[in-house]
Amino acid sequence: MDTTYRIEQDSMGEIKVPQDALYQAQTQRAVNNFAISRHQMPKAFIQALARIKQAAAMTNAQLGLLDQDIADAVQQATKQIIEGHYLDQFPIDVFQTGSGTSSNMNMNEVLATLASRITNKTVSPNDHVNMGQSSNDVVPTAIQLSCAIQIEHHLLPSLSHLSSVLANKKQQLAHVVKTGRTHLMDAMPITFEQELGGWQAQIEHASHAIEQTLPALTALAQGGTAVGTGINADPQFAEAFAENLSRMTRIDFVPSDNFFFNLSSQDATVALSGQLKTTAVALMKMANDLRWMNSGPLAGLGEIELPALQPGSSIMPGKVNPVIPEAVAMACAQVIGNDTTITVAGQAGNFQLNVMLPVIAHNILESIELLANSAIALADKALVGFTVREDHLEAALAKNPILVTALNPVIGYLKAAEIAKQAYRQGRPVIDVAEELTEISRDELEHLLDPALLVKGGIVE
Repeated sequence: MDTTYRIEQDSMGEIKVPQDALYQAQTQRAVNNFAISRHQMPKAFIQALARIKQAAAMTNAQLGLLDQDIADAVQQATKQIIEGHYLDQFPIDVFQTGSGTSSNMNMNEVLATLASRITNKTVSPNDHVNMGQSSNDVVPTAIQLSCAIQIEHHLLPSLSHLSSVLANKKQQLAHVVKTGRTHLMDAMPITFEQELGGWQAQIEHASHAIEQTLPALTALAQGGTAVGTGINADPQFAEAFAENLSRMTRIDFVPSDNFFFNLSSQDATVALSGQLKTTAVALMKMANDLRWMNSGPLAGLGEIELPALQPGSSIMPGKVNPVIPEAVAMACAQVIGNDTTITVAGQAGNFQLNVMLPVIAHNILESIELLANSAIALADKALVGFTVREDHLEAALAKNPILVTALNPVIGYLKAAEIAKQAYRQGRPVIDVAEELTEISRDELEHLLDPALLVKGGIVE
């Protein structure tokens, strides 16, 4: 007799389950059926499912539908999952049934086993743990709940930290003037404060846009059950559930004003993904600017030196590469790709149910995690520690022929273009050429072409 397995039974018959598994028959069928990838459902999603079961047990007991001792046992079991225990008991592949029913039943079975041990009574996965629920409202709720928690406690604080680091850095470098660039070509001067301030504004706009998605995320499907009608759920369940969940998470949740919307679409998550993509675009722009500014140190722009974190080559001694900006750029590319998957999956709302929920959960939570971790890495391992090569900046700025733009109001565009071309051709400072080709005094040229004045905009007088 094989003692490494036990026999479990469900509505389809008997099946062998590993002897020490907390899950039961339906989970095992899903494990057998969905050998598609190496990806399992994210930890944040699993813990969100546990929170839903916790709030549901509490709500059903309050409504007099579930025995208090069973409700208490289920809640005790959920706390163990929320605290990070038994996460190895959720082995089902992301690429499973499109409703996520397998993952919902996985949670129901694990909690039923744990609760049965706690109360010494038989706790049913379906009749007790899943009371008043359907996978069709539980899984959409778990997606929105997990996203809301991760945004509030992880992503927004990380973006805020990045913004603060940028604010401090731009103040430290407010005095440094450098050559601006458009089309990757020399342009009028700017300060580091202005350049980093542009990055900071991108991050703040991105954070605000993400915050704008939260009201839709906190309106939950729970209570809609199978198709949105609320069949088999107490009429008071949805409201009481949202109140209980709000108290547990300290995030204000409400029942959706239209369960059919929440079950059949993932519009709220698609909208969130769009804002995450925008955030990724902002971080990638910053990462690439840092790479360009750091390029060299001799044959590139050489404006800054990023912190040296590790050897950059297996064959070229002394080489150091911008590894953090490169890692962040790759993470951002993944987020942008995830958004495409979420967009395609979001339109799979066939009649009363979206049937690509697990892949939406996987991708949206991965995007949140990648962005939060990237923001911290960029702030703490690139921005805080980079130094500016001011001597290099000053030398390049002095020879920048585009400074002549400030003379346009005095001598006209064509004359200024002649000076710029000659300065570039001869490799001389534009002020020297302007002194030769105009009647403007040296003192006045020094004033008109002063980079510190040019960064303030307007007409230098």
